[in-house]
Order: sequence, then structure tokens, then C-alpha cells
Amino acid sequence: MGERKGQNKYYPPDFNPEKHGSLNRYHNSHPLRERARKLSQGILVIRFEMPYNIWCDGCKNHIGMGVRYNAEKKKVGNYYTTPIYRFRMKCHLCVNYIEMQTDPANCDYVIVSGASRKEERWDMEDNEQVLTTEHEKKEKLETDAMFRLEHGEADRSTLKKALPTLGHIQEAQNAWKDDFALNSMLRRHFREKKKAMLEEEEKDQALQAKASLAIPLVPESEDDRRLAALLRLHTLDSYEDRQKLKRTEITHRSWFPSAQGPSNLSSKASDVLKKLCQGRRPPPSTTGSVGDLGIVRRRSREVLESPQCATDSSLSAEPREPRGTTQDRPQETAEGPRTSKTAESKRNCRDQALPLGSSQEDLLHPSNPGASLVADYSDSESE
Repeated sequence: MGERKGQNKYYPPDFNPEKHGSLNRYHNSHPLRERARKLSQGILVIRFEMPYNIWCDGCKNHIGMGVRYNAEKKKVGNYYTTPIYRFRMKCHLCVNYIEMQTDPANCDYVIVSGASRKEERWDMEDNEQVLTTEHEKKEKLETDAMFRLEHGEADRSTLKKALPTLGHIQEAQNAWKDDFALNSMLRRHFREKKKAMLEEEEKDQALQAKASLAIPLVPESEDDRRLAALLRLHTLDSYEDRQKLKRTEITHRSWFPSAQGPSNLSSKASDVLKKLCQGRRPPPSTTGSVGDLGIVRRRSREVLESPQCATDSSLSAEPREPRGTTQDRPQETAEGPRTSKTAESKRNCRDQALPLGSSQEDLLHPSNPGASLVADYSDSESE
């Protein structure tokens, strides 16, 4: 690194190596530039990384382990021959300053001011970590042979217990030596997994489109399959079977209309109306009756009149009397029987025209299709 930087430096014409020695001395600057601006005070600016999780006392925010700061490094003392350094840095969330220093006795960092530590400590001996040998223990190992022998036996027993774990660690490290084979294996596994994920996604999309669902589907499990097998709430025929049955009915349906057309419906309706009219009597009218309206029921033209009716009508039209009748009887007695006979013949013809058992209801609602209703205005006052 220094050689590369040295090749790219510019040496001015008045530079004298014997006089200046280096370019830093020629420019009257420190090699660390801005980091050494407080070097006269014994302070050097370094890049410091937070050793553990802390809480800032200024803003009460959490600062995680590994966050880096530009800290001012200063020597504040010694632990035997090991120097103790103090680091002062400004919080990136507020204007509070945090001060920490090293603890060589416990191989740790101690917070001096500006923050509080998040307690996540454990005993290094219980965690089976390598501990530093204390000074008294070190002197005893050097002077006491029995203590050194016992300490050696304890270390060998610890090594026997740790041999299986060390063997597994060694095998894992040897397995990672062939980088190409590991990379190929990982890529193949990734391709297979990606293909399975795409197939599962296609199935989910098809199911969502079929059931019109807009919710994400989770993968199936063995419990879901067992629970679905116990359910009996599904229909006997599937959606495809019902659609196929409906298409079959449509294709086998007749193209022509059924026998029950509009004419049959109208005839049925007329029969029902006739039955209702026959079984129901009309309400009595207060204004008049059939006779008052001058409506008389007569037979159709196809039915011939009876001979008696014909003779009576002829007699009523041209009455013939024997000679001398009018002379022997008075005029009143002669005209009286003639008038009564004529009225009686008309009544007989009218009764003969009407069937037996006929009434005003039969006149209003005739059941015989051959009969007809004819209005007779002969007795009206218009004449």
C-alpha cells in the first residue's frame, strides 16, 4: 500500500531529501491528516465499533452492537504493563457524548459516562471459553510442581471431552474446501426448489381463478389432508358433471313447441269460465229482469216450427168464423173468445220455443250452442 502511494506522489522542484526527509515534513503535515489534529493533546481520532448493546442517556434510544463511530482515543492509565485507553464519541441520534474505556483485567469494555449497558453477560467459565490465567495462578504453576501436575491432568480430561466436538468442526471445515462442488450443489438445490415453488404457485393461481378467491393460499400439511378426508359436506356431483348434464339436456331437447299451445290454453280457459258460469247464479238486479228488457230466447233457423204453432199463427193472423155467428151473438161476446184464443196460442208457442226447466239464468248463460238470444222489441213503447 505504501509503495503504491509513493509512486503517485508529486515531488516539487525544491524538494531536498537530505533536508526534508519526506513529503509530510516538506508540507509540515502529519501522515494521518485530520485524524491527528489533536495529537498534541495525546488524542487520536480512530474508527470505534460498539462492543455491546447500550442505551443512550441523552435520547434514551437503543444503540446496537457493531455501530461504528469516530471516537477520540486517549491513554488514561496502565494495568501492569497494559495501557488503558478511553474513547469519547458523539451519539448519532442526539448531542450526547459517550465515554468508554478498556478493562484489561476482565478483557472487557467499561462505560464511563453517557450510556448504560444492556445486561447480556454470562460466566465465561460456564460457557467453556478460554480464560486468561491470573497472576497468582501463574506464579503457583511456576513454583509448585504438584499443582502443575494436577492442572495438567485437568487440561487433558477437558481435551478428551472436547475431542468429538473438535472432530466435527474439523470435518465441517474440510467439507468447505472444495468451493466448486459446494457451489454446484447449492445451485442445483436452488433450481429444484425454485421449480417446485413455480409449480405450486401455478396450482394456487388455478385454484384461486376457479373459486374466485383473492386471498393468499398457504401450503398444505398432513393435518389439513387428514381433516379434509373427514369432511362430508361436498356435493355428489362436481361442477364439470353438472355442466355436462345440462349440455346433454339441451342437446336432447325437442326443437318443436309442445302440444300445449295457445289454442289449447284458451280452450281450457273457456271451459273453466263456462263451468263457473253454470255453477254461479247472477245477483238479482233491481232495475229490471229479462222480460223487462224484451229479450226472448228462440231456436235457431235450422229448427223448424211445430205445426201447431204454425196453425195457431195462421189462425191468429186470419181468423175464420162461420156465417151467422156474428149475427146470433152480440159483438162483445164474439170478440172476447177470439182475443183470448189468440193470446193463448201465442203463449203456447212461446212455451214451446223455450225448453222445459229454462229460466232467466238460462237466458243469460245458454248452455245449448244451437240456441241464440234475440231481442224482441215488439212490446216496447217506441212503436
